Formats: sequence, structure tokens, C-alpha cells
Amino acid sequence: MSPPKPLLEELRREIDQIDDAIHDLLVQRTRIVERIAATKTRDKNFLRPAREAMILRRLVARHTGAFPVVVLARIWRELISGLTRLQGPYSVSVFAPEDKRGFWDIARDHYGSSTPMIAVNTPSAAVRAVAEGTAAVGVVPFPADDDSDPWWRFLTADDAKTPRIVARLPFCGRGNSRSDDRDALAVSLVSYERTGDDRTLVRIELTEDLSRGRVKDLLEAAKLPPINFCSWLGSGASAGSLHLVEIADFVDAKDPRLTVVASRLGDTLIRINTIGGYAVPITLPAEPRKS
Repeated sequence: MSPPKPLLEELRREIDQIDDAIHDLLVQRTRIVERIAATKTRDKNFLRPAREAMILRRLVARHTGAFPVVVLARIWRELISGLTRLQGPYSVSVFAPEDKRGFWDIARDHYGSSTPMIAVNTPSAAVRAVAEGTAAVGVVPFPADDDSDPWWRFLTADDAKTPRIVARLPFCGRGNSRSDDRDALAVSLVSYERTGDDRTLVRIELTEDLSRGRVKDLLEAAKLPPINFCSWLGSGASAGSLHLVEIADFVDAKDPRLTVVASRLGDTLIRINTIGGYAVPITLPAEPRKS
């Protein structure tokens, strides 16, 4: 039975009042962001992926009621993306060939439905767009062992001009994005910052094909817990090997644990460097099945 008409009208008035209050708060939040932007006029690195992750974690942790958490996160992602555009040029280059449009959906859901996005046919092109300044963010596939030409092998420097990994997508539920369930990583020129629950990607370049087991032992001995490996072997008799190792911790470029690993690898090591990392995505509770 539907509520009596006077009660229904009163409930609708309450909704209108709530909508007005939400709108007023959005206007107020925008003014604060504009003040923040004015204090950072000389800082081109206006993106703060770590801060965004912590905002969503806090909201999800305090959330109650029947409103879907994944929708809550989507609303805030749209809000964050819309306000980010007030602070500087903001566009996204996405690996999205005709047969892999799922990465486009994941990028749109995270970076906003009105944020300018450009589809490119290779992951390397997405990374290059960030390096050249034609995009603020590049979205690329999460590394897999069967990638024939891994995009991450070119991230060799720890300087401000080299793109680095700053986020893993999706961050709070996949929604209805078209996908083969493969996650994505976001790269940018901003710093990879600590959030309290992080993963770091470490690139290890060697003169020979050292086994993963040996590399794993060295990392564990240095208190760098590896949880995932991708490897790439060069061609030719003198070719070395590359390992991309996911570490279950925050590791910056000056972390002394990297020095420990480097010393133990000795002459076998060509280069070891962090190529960024990400805040661990939020795990949503499974929705109850409808009978």
C-alpha cells in the first residue's frame, strides 16, 4: 500500500531539501578546491591519487544503509574528477583498441564521464602520451607474464620526466564495464605516495637469466615481500633479463632495502628501480543473490 498523498508530498519535500543541501555543499566544496588551486599555481602536479584513495576508503568505512557502496564510490569519483579539472589540464590516454574496450570503461568510471579521453592502440602509446605531456594520465593493462612487448620495461629512470604507476583500476568495484576481468594501472608524472595499504612495482634488470626463485629469496631476505612476478627475456646470446616484482609494501626510490638487494646481486645487476605503485583497491562485500 502506498503512503497517503499528504505524507508522500511531505517526503518528496524532504528529498528536495536534502538535494538542495547536497548542492550547497558541492558549491562550498568547489570554492575550497579553487582556493587550493590558487595556492598551487606553480605546481603542475595537481593530481593526488593517494589522497583520492584515502578519501574513498574513509567514506566506504563510514558508510551505512542500503545505498550501494559501488554507486557511492562512483559519485565521488565523478566529483573528484570534475573538481580536478579546475586545477589544470586534465586528460586521459587509454589503451583501448577495438577489441579491448573494457579498459576505456574502467578509465571512464574512475576518471569521470566528462573528462577528455583519447584511445590509443598500444600500452606504450598511452605511457608516451604522459611522458610527452599530451595526457595527464595513461591507463594500461595490468602486467601479465604472457605480454610479448611489456610496456613497463621502458620505465628505467627515477626522475620527474618519467611516468610512474600511481593507481590500480578499478579501485572500488568493476560495475558494468566491458572487460575480460583484467585490471588496469594508471601512470602519471605525479609522485607515488603512501596511503597505509600499498603495493610497489620494482623493476630489476640483470645481465643474465637469474631464476625467479633466486630473486624472490634475495627480496625476502631484504624484507621486501614479493607477491607477483612478470619476467621478460631479451634476445641474443648476451641478452639479460628483466623482472617486474610486485612488493606488498610502500617502497620509494631511496628505500635502503633496495640497496641491500643491489649489493647482493653484485655484478649481475644492471639496474633496480621502483616504477611506482598503488593504493590497494577496496574489496566490496558480495551482493546477496536474489531468489
